[in-house]
Amino acid sequence: MTSKIEALIDEIEEYINNCKFQTLSNTRIIVNKDEIDELLRELRMNTPEEIKRYQKMISQRDAILSDAKKKADALINEATIQTNQLVNEHEIMQQAYAKANEVVTMATKQAQEVLDRATIEANSVRAAAMQYTDELLANLEKIISHATQSAVANYNELIGNLNSCNGIIKENRTELHPADDDDLESLSLDSGDSKGTLDIL
Repeated sequence: MTSKIEALIDEIEEYINNCKFQTLSNTRIIVNKDEIDELLRELRMNTPEEIKRYQKMISQRDAILSDAKKKADALINEATIQTNQLVNEHEIMQQAYAKANEVVTMATKQAQEVLDRATIEANSVRAAAMQYTDELLANLEKIISHATQSAVANYNELIGNLNSCNGIIKENRTELHPADDDDLESLSLDSGDSKGTLDIL
């Protein structure tokens, strides 16, 4: 059964794969900020619930061990009852002790086997849950890292474009005003008229 986190990760990956590439680029894509923010918001909302789910799976280990202990105690109690019944039979006292020891030994062995199987099963459930949770978090980490790198790249490209535009603006202004203040003053003195003006296009 697919978890909500897996479904959301698949949806994010599908969304990214369907995004259009930027002009003249085969690595940078155009992302709708509102849509990706909504997907990430749903991912953040569902992550704690998924983790709780796997924590619950891990907690089942204690329930398995508790159930195994109850079964073991029941076997020992049954053996003890049988032992008491045999001991009360005075005519077969010696046989009762031998039978009682045999029953107790067998019950103890069975109880240990139940505990061993329960421990193995509980550890297996815990390991599987931890591995699955780690895989989900690793995938989430990869997606966030990719989104961060894409955002930094877009920001750097924007700064570069702004700097380029600023350089072009400065060049255009220089072409509009090729003469500096000293040239203007020299032209004014040569005209012989302190009140003269110089039109600059």
